[in-house]
Parts: sequence; C-alpha cells; structure tokens
Amino acid sequence: MGSRRAADDLRCLLVSPLPAGDDPLALLAAVSRAAEQVAREAPELLELGALFAAAGHELALVGGPVRDALLGRVTADLDLTTDARPERVQELVSDWADAVWDVGIRFGTVGLRRGQARLEITTYRAESYDPQSRKPVVSFGTSLDEDLLRRDFTVNAMALRLPSLVFVDRHDGLVDLAAGVLRTPSTPTASFTDDPLRMMRAARFASVLGLTVREDVVAAMTEMAERITIVSAERVRDELSKLLLGADPRAGLALLVDTGLAAYVLPELPALALEMDEHHRHKDVYEHSLTVLEQAMDLETEHDPVSGPDLVLRLAALLHDIGKPRTRRFEDGGRVSFHHHEAVGSRMVRKRLGALRYPNEVIDEVALLVELHLRFHGYGSGEWTDSAVRRYVRDAGDQLSRLHKLTRADCTTRNRRKAEALARTYDSLEERIAVLSTQEELAAIRPDLDGNEIMAILGIAPGREVGEAYRYLLEQRLDHGPLGPAEAQARLRAWWQQRPSTG
Repeated sequence: MGSRRAADDLRCLLVSPLPAGDDPLALLAAVSRAAEQVAREAPELLELGALFAAAGHELALVGGPVRDALLGRVTADLDLTTDARPERVQELVSDWADAVWDVGIRFGTVGLRRGQARLEITTYRAESYDPQSRKPVVSFGTSLDEDLLRRDFTVNAMALRLPSLVFVDRHDGLVDLAAGVLRTPSTPTASFTDDPLRMMRAARFASVLGLTVREDVVAAMTEMAERITIVSAERVRDELSKLLLGADPRAGLALLVDTGLAAYVLPELPALALEMDEHHRHKDVYEHSLTVLEQAMDLETEHDPVSGPDLVLRLAALLHDIGKPRTRRFEDGGRVSFHHHEAVGSRMVRKRLGALRYPNEVIDEVALLVELHLRFHGYGSGEWTDSAVRRYVRDAGDQLSRLHKLTRADCTTRNRRKAEALARTYDSLEERIAVLSTQEELAAIRPDLDGNEIMAILGIAPGREVGEAYRYLLEQRLDHGPLGPAEAQARLRAWWQQRPSTG
C-alpha cells in the first residue's frame, strides 16, 4: 500500500540523518547540520536572539522546529521560549517585527511576523489543568531546563539557544528521535495531568512521524483516557485531523482504540469491532475500515498528481461503515445484513463531526460520501440507464471525484477475480460518465428552461407552482438528456394541462 510505503520512507528519514543513539559522534554531526540549517533557512532567528541577549534575556528555538531541523525538514512556524515576560517581549519586538499580535498573551505567548517568517515567543511556563476545568492554569517558569521538563515528549524537549545555536537536550530527545521512540521528559502521568491533549498528540506522532510509543506512555494513556473529556472539542478535533493526515494513520488510530481514548473522542470507531460467532460470518468491519482508509490514501492523487492528503476523503473512508453496528441483523442460513447502514451512517457522521466542531462544509461533504458509498453496487454489470448515470452524477455533485476514490477503496476482497471484475465495472461507469459529461455538461445539470421562461410560458407569477414546474423539467432532463427549448416547452405545456387543478 502507498500509505505503508510512505510510513517506511518516513522511518528511513528518521534513521538517515540520525544514526543509532550509541554513536555520539554521528549524533553530534546531525546536531551540527541542524544548527547550520536553522542559520541558513531562518537567519532572522539569530538577529532576534542577539536582540534579546543585548537586553539581558535568554531566547531559544524549541520543540517541533528543532525536531524537524534534525530530520532535515523546514518548518514555516517557529516556536521560541524566553525568560522575558510577555509584556517585555512585546517591548523588545515592537520595532523589529513587521506585525505583532497578542491573542495568546494570557498564556504567555506573543506572536509576530518578520518577512515571511511567523514566530511565537512564549515565556518559560508550566501548564496544568484543574480536574474540573477545560482551561489551562498558566504559571511562568524561571529557566530553560524547567521549561523543557514540562514539554510533552522528549523529541519536543530539545532547544537551540539563540544566537549561539548551542544545543540543549537534557532528556535524550535526540537519542529517542534516532531510535524512533516516543516518551515523556517527566513521568507520563505528570505530563498527561499537565495537559491531557498530549495523549492525543502521542497517537498523532505515531501516525505523522512513525514513532513507537513507549509502554509506560501507553499504560498512562490507558489509565487516564477519560481525562481527555476535559479538553475542548476544537483541540481534540485538530489533533485528530493531524493524525488522519499523517503517513500512517492506522498506527495512530489503533493506539486511540487500544488505549480507550477513542471511546471518548470517536466512539464509533471501536464500535466497528463487532463480535462474531461461529454461526454468523461477516467481514471484520474495524479492520475493513482501516484498510479502506489506506486504500483511499493510495488513490488521493489519482485525479490530481500534485494534491496533498485529503481530510474529507480520509474521514469518509474511515467512517463509511459506522452505521453497520446499529443496522446489523442476523438472517437465516448464517447470513448477516446491514440494510440502510449508509443512511444511518450519514446521520451518525453529522452528529459526531458536529460534536467535534468540524466546519459545516466538511460535515456536509463527508456525510454525502458516506450516504452515497454503496450507490455504485446497484450498477450491477453495467445495466444502469443513462438516466441513472445522470442521477449518480447529480447526487454526487462536486464530490464525484472523491466518490470515485472512496468506492474503489471500499473493495477489500481477497478474491482477485472479484476485485478485478469490480474494478472493470467501475471503469465502465467512469467512462460512461465521461462520455455523457462531454455530450451533456453533466457537471451543471439543469432544466432546458429557467424560472423566468417557465413563468412567461405558463403565465404565472413567482411561487410554489414555478418550483413544481422546474422540478418536473429537471426530471425530464435527467431521464432523457437535453431536450432543447422547443421540446421542453411542449412537455411543460402538456404537464401543466394534465396537472390536477388546485382551485
């Protein structure tokens, strides 16, 4: 699968610039390369560091940007930390930055832009949550070492002092990064007590960076899973989206399910692991959904080679069968049915993504794909009329390309002959859509007459009757293709005369 290949490539990226942790000279060389990259790609950091040093303050690049530099990556957003209080930071950068904003100042963060670079400077701090509160209680720290101890994971607890570019790594984050291991600087319990969202972040790093989460971290996630409920839905949503957009979302999702976190943030996912018995056989819906997700990822660039990860497609692939647990019925002869699970699943998608505060546009798109994901199976061996093909295109609307990918990804049969037959049949459907699209402009199906023309022909004013006439002509268009104005007018008059009187 392409997704697994991507994960393997990413792991190679981890190992290539970062040799084994027992080779200190090679690791030092990796640090030197990272420092040189920072100086080359973000020279404004050295200038800013000198500005803070001249004012008697410390400044360091910290967290993700340092980790990414060690991996040979370039990041647009730069996180820095300092001993200066937020108000002092504002004073120091007011003349240096092109723009300054203080929306995060109550949490100790000042944001700024210099040229194309976006930076956030945060005063050394600690965050903790009251067990009954969703909001962090911020207290400022006094040293870089104290700040790094309170970071989420060791791979994010490394820093480069500015402007000297001295590398600070008190918790062996570099060794962990080279080994592909995720652990916490303090105890996992202390870390997740400070910020429960870090449990979601652990699953995200398993997906995005291919890191193996250490057993004690997994154990703490399992024990403290319920604590994720105090975190806002928006923050949970953002972590879930980043996880899904990673190279290996299966790894992150499996961690959420295995630790019990999914039961609180996406309970429909573990519910797919339906119990089976010796009499009734059906596909493992949980494993099937993860496989469909991976296969959909392989198809993401099919219609657009330069497109990146597609959140809507990945959400639809993961959730396309969430209606099955509610619709499962045991039939005679050991059969199992899931009648109308696509309709039930679409409603469930709306409810869950709504609870996670996804934008309405995303919710609408994912719900539509889930609702339509079985429609193709009515195509049989190609018996659909042109009218049915038009309706398929009309119902999919601007999600047709994604629906193509989702439908193809939904074939997980191990029967090669069956899989090839399904692929050929869908090829046939896409070819028919292409032909009809060329002939009839299917992407913008509308009646041959517009509302103004309908009113003029029938001599009626705006109102319900115009809508009825419009829908009648649309059905004629779908059934018969383009009619032309004269034929459409004749059919409209005949329909109007035969229409039951409402007077």
